[in-house]
Amino acid sequence: MTITEILSQPGHSRFSIELLPPLKGQNIDSIYQTMDALSPFNPAFVDVTYHREEYVYREVGPGLLQKRTVRKRPGTVGICAALMNRYEIETVPHIICGGFSVEETENALIDLDFVGVRNVLALRGDAIRSEGRFKAEPEGHAYAIDLVDQIVSLNKGVYLDPDLRNTTATEFCIGVAGYPEKHFEAPNPDNDLRWLKKKVEHGAEYIITQMFFDNTRYFEFVDRCRAEGINIPIIPGIKPLTTSSQLQILPQVFHVDLPEALVESVEAAKTREQVKKAGMDWCTEQAAELLEKGAPTLHFYTMGKAHPTAEIARRVFGS
Repeated sequence: MTITEILSQPGHSRFSIELLPPLKGQNIDSIYQTMDALSPFNPAFVDVTYHREEYVYREVGPGLLQKRTVRKRPGTVGICAALMNRYEIETVPHIICGGFSVEETENALIDLDFVGVRNVLALRGDAIRSEGRFKAEPEGHAYAIDLVDQIVSLNKGVYLDPDLRNTTATEFCIGVAGYPEKHFEAPNPDNDLRWLKKKVEHGAEYIITQMFFDNTRYFEFVDRCRAEGINIPIIPGIKPLTTSSQLQILPQVFHVDLPEALVESVEAAKTREQVKKAGMDWCTEQAAELLEKGAPTLHFYTMGKAHPTAEIARRVFGS
């Protein structure tokens, strides 16, 4: 079932989650533990992040460094297949531009099609630490809109090899990212919205937003999208703040603002548990208001921690 079909069903589940693949060398048990904790609340779907290769330099002799390519979190395709088999839930793998040629992208999509995945989230992806800014592969996509175009082509049975005959069309439902506080590289919100509209015009069918902590930003973003003729579902992405260090980390990494009321409540907390409670109380209020005012579903960024999301789901949806 596609994400748009799920969202169109009366009484559909009102939240989804994002999961990170385990670090290389670890097994899938942490994913299963998260799913076991959240499955009783019947999540609508699970999206699984994809992580590009990075470069490390290792000393191999006096004054000699060897450049090695590593992928810290492999396994997205396998995790999606495992979750679909074990939990009978729809999965949404991230498909990213960074680190992939167009042929590697096509092969990844073919693998996903083979295992029965019908939904994808098309993203440019972030720069790797050693580069500072995003750089596309020599034979890869530079922008998410190009990735959308490639997926749409596969949905029409058009592959990279022009000599292929009697091809089978894929049936991917394509999602893209939206930024209520604008993408940090966009020169202004209007420019950011213009590119989002282009992705929709090229075939995107739903939007999942970057995390935000002020619901006003989401409601204003939706209004601006609708005014521009963007009428596909816009799923709000939220995250419970769980540690005081996230007051600095989240704005730095995700380029989001934290409301002063939230900051003050976290700073006033005396213990870790009080910090967690402040963050979860805030996220619970966010979730309730978003649903009350018509959000199509909620999307929780779990960051590998099931308990905060499970507790908020219990508060909002009941046990």
